Amino acid sequence: MSVTTRALAGALAAVVGADGVRDDDAALAAAAIDGLTPRWLAAPSTPEQVAQLLALAHEERLAVLPRGSGAALEQGRPPRRLDLLLDLRRLASVVEHNPDDLTISVQAGMTAGTLAARLAPHRQALPLDPPGWSTRTLGGIAATQASGPLRLRYGTMRDLLLGVRFVQADGVLTWGGARVVKSVTGYDVPKLMVGALGTLGVLVELTLRLHPVPDAESSSLAMFRSPAAAQEGVALLLDSSIQPSRLEMLDDRALAACGLPVAAAALAISIATVEPAVRAEETALAALVTRGGGRVEPLGGSFWHLYGRTLAAAGGVTLRIGTLPSRLAATFAEIRSALGAAAVSGCGALGALRVRVEGGDVTALARGIERLRGFVADGDGGVMIERGPAALRAAIDPWGPVPAPALAVMRAIKQEFDPAGVLNPGRFVDGL
Repeated sequence: MSVTTRALAGALAAVVGADGVRDDDAALAAAAIDGLTPRWLAAPSTPEQVAQLLALAHEERLAVLPRGSGAALEQGRPPRRLDLLLDLRRLASVVEHNPDDLTISVQAGMTAGTLAARLAPHRQALPLDPPGWSTRTLGGIAATQASGPLRLRYGTMRDLLLGVRFVQADGVLTWGGARVVKSVTGYDVPKLMVGALGTLGVLVELTLRLHPVPDAESSSLAMFRSPAAAQEGVALLLDSSIQPSRLEMLDDRALAACGLPVAAAALAISIATVEPAVRAEETALAALVTRGGGRVEPLGGSFWHLYGRTLAAAGGVTLRIGTLPSRLAATFAEIRSALGAAAVSGCGALGALRVRVEGGDVTALARGIERLRGFVADGDGGVMIERGPAALRAAIDPWGPVPAPALAVMRAIKQEFDPAGVLNPGRFVDGL
């Protein structure tokens, strides 16, 4: 039997304490998402409290939205409903660190910047650098499958996540994966959680694979006369013995946004390894770029932080585009034609692009996005709205088309993990 609103507020407070629940108008208005204001805001401090809150929400059929730093709240569809906003930032402890094994288990509310500071004395790092990474929670990075330039060398969260502890929609606290790099085979629950936007469970703990910090690093800017020439530069670089850690291709507007020298297109490249190898590869890079008709300038050590801050800047619409590396130049041209004044950059070697559009009419933007989806579909690519106003994400599916067989599997998994539709209802692919 459903309890009254007042009794339910008391039940939430009994779980997290009176200071862990907010239901005053000011706090709830500040926590609104896409125009929906939650009825309660709860901030649990332990995984067990998260489990109790979800058990209560499941029993009362409350719609629950997990939130970390709030950096990705404009990703996905607007939620269908919102009753309880779960603020996970108090879950921010290191559970276990094994420096010799290069693994660490941390709670999901810890920010990547806090983890980096914790690992620095050990000269270890979690090589994930999505835009604004230092203030983003690790659980949020996992839930949104966010990544940055370092994905070229180290992969994404899917490659670095060994195990997860999560709370199911009915409040059951569950473990998936392992705490070690090598483990027995079985269903890979951690990878299922990555990118699911919190629709299958609430992440409370992650076990991560770490990497040693390289002895030395050098960054360079290779400027070219056209995107086609820059694309050729990417191909030459990948066909050489040079092993970059980052290889970002930027158009003229992205270069201007970062305060870099003007060029039609450029490659921002970092090489990180032992000192002698860095110097040797610097020389080889300069020769390769010159042979490809470009020129090289050094980039300061702070460039990558500036680049990340530029990509994370508030406002506008941000798209993630997947295309073939062999179609980079054509995709850059199609973006410009479909969207007009857009800044384009991304991993040239993988064809993983990020496009920033400053404002614009929702109807025109939706039409341009659909045009781009048709263009990249020829190479099995896609276009996702990573950030944008609710009106745009309501007018056009932010995830893009999904083949019917894949969508059927997604629906079956959602039904298995969250049959009552408690977690993030409506935000995922096709309104799941």
